[in-house]
Amino acid sequence: MLPFKADPMHSDDIQLRIMKDSFSRQFFRPLGLLLLLMLFSSAAMAESAGPNAIFLRVVSGPAQGYTIKVQGAPTARGFLVDLASLARALRLGSVFDGRRMQIDEAFGETVTSCILDAGSDFAVIGSAAGDTPKRLIQLGSAPVILQNRLSMPVEQACRMFTLWLGRPVRYVTPESRIDASLGSRFPDASLQAVGKLDSDAASLKSPQSSAPSAGDSTSAQPLSGKTVIDDIQVETRANGIVMRFAATGGMRRVSFLRPDGSGNLYLTIENATGDPARLTKSYAGGVVRSITPTLLDGGAMQFTIALNAPAYRIKSSSFRYDPLKNDYVISIMNDVDVEAIHLSEKERRIQERLSRDVNKWKLDAVVIDAGHGGKDPGAIGTRGTREKDVVLNVAQDLGMFIRQKWPDVRVIYTRKDDTFIPLKERGQVANRYGGKLFVSIHCNSTAGNSRVRGPEVYILGPHKTDASLKVAMFENSVITEEENAAESYKGFSDEYLIMSSMAQSAFATQSTEMAQDVLRGLSRSSSNNGLGVRQAGFMVLWTPSMPSILVETGYLSNPAEESMLRDRKEQTSIAYEIFQGLQLYRASYESRMTASARAVD
Repeated sequence: MLPFKADPMHSDDIQLRIMKDSFSRQFFRPLGLLLLLMLFSSAAMAESAGPNAIFLRVVSGPAQGYTIKVQGAPTARGFLVDLASLARALRLGSVFDGRRMQIDEAFGETVTSCILDAGSDFAVIGSAAGDTPKRLIQLGSAPVILQNRLSMPVEQACRMFTLWLGRPVRYVTPESRIDASLGSRFPDASLQAVGKLDSDAASLKSPQSSAPSAGDSTSAQPLSGKTVIDDIQVETRANGIVMRFAATGGMRRVSFLRPDGSGNLYLTIENATGDPARLTKSYAGGVVRSITPTLLDGGAMQFTIALNAPAYRIKSSSFRYDPLKNDYVISIMNDVDVEAIHLSEKERRIQERLSRDVNKWKLDAVVIDAGHGGKDPGAIGTRGTREKDVVLNVAQDLGMFIRQKWPDVRVIYTRKDDTFIPLKERGQVANRYGGKLFVSIHCNSTAGNSRVRGPEVYILGPHKTDASLKVAMFENSVITEEENAAESYKGFSDEYLIMSSMAQSAFATQSTEMAQDVLRGLSRSSSNNGLGVRQAGFMVLWTPSMPSILVETGYLSNPAEESMLRDRKEQTSIAYEIFQGLQLYRASYESRMTASARAVD
């Protein structure tokens, strides 16, 4: 408050001003503190907003407000804000059908809506009751669909909300924050006049001529310019449906043909236009199957409406014009065939679940782990063959076969060259890149026994035999080469292994099936190691959250097998045998998932 000088001739005025000054300090000091706290809080929160969000700071009245996160995405065009997220933050309701969004507000006595279309440079503002003229606000940038969300550059979104609501919504660029005040509207009412249709245009909204009666055709006095069909809404009622064709412009002559033998009815509006791509509709269930618009040569627009005649017995159909809303309205009454509807709905649910489950469970990424590498050579044969070299070749060949035979499947390698990768990190790579299968490839070795030969396949689990324990101990010994191994693998014991196995029980059956199929492809007549899927506590199988196996391709401690494993052609052959096992597993798995998805009540 500015200082002032006392005037002895006006002592009453001085006393009054002192009282006002005292009241101002008492009232505005806490308000100032609150706003200061909000400012510091927002600054602190902005640091944690992350790249896909910004904060909105709202003042809704004296000492009232809040700060909330608004979702979006940084792009080359700047930050694109999610319009639904921004609407929620401003306490507005919104509905989005994949192309069009309607946002509703009710700050005052009149409820208004803002309609936005992806790719359109205009926002349409109107009241729900239709008692005020529409407004068309030109946007600086058309909304786009980003990750199934309608988005706009944040500055343009703030401008649009400001013009619509008549309240300041401002993007503060230096702080990357939105400030909004949701108190009273701006005293300057000119903001609410932006884009408002003039009186002539408004008269087109509610023409003075009488509404046409229901029937096969209607007529009205032609008006200059084309009427634009903006939207189509289908409202389901207990005994039928009501279709509304929303228009901007004058009432036009209409031809309405009732359903033919195929269940198609036709609505033709003269001197009308619209966007056929946006006005084309299809419905999974209900009386109406589809609505197909066509622009005719004579300047008319025709809508072909396909009805679900097999499931619904149509009793009657009628047309009327709604002058209050400037809508062309079709009403259809029907008798319901309950059994046909039930069958149609069941088929629809099956299709939805199939689509959802196939996408969720589809085997679209395989992680291939070549064991050892870098400073860890793995097992070494009598002729100096190193395990890390053999398994890297087999892993690369296996990836080649998967890419050739399964072009829809991504191949993820834990290592592509002679690099040392910690065991724990291999599983983390599999999880990070969304693997659906994890295959770790190794060679075996036994000290003091050169006669054991043949492949083996392991899954994660407690050691059931001494032989499995020895294999696991050898493969796990690599952790001694890792930094901070004691801390990284703290608590790894048989007890912890049991708990890990239980936690991965959802994948135990799949892992066993995959191991059996792969072992079947690898079987060799010369094997003498008691073929069968085995369990052991391999560290590399500890972290992947998916069906996982470890393949021991053979024994480098056996001279004959070492000769085979070091041969490049044999390595390719082994890789193909593993792929054939995976192919058996995939066919069985996806067939089972599809059958399971079809089992809908």
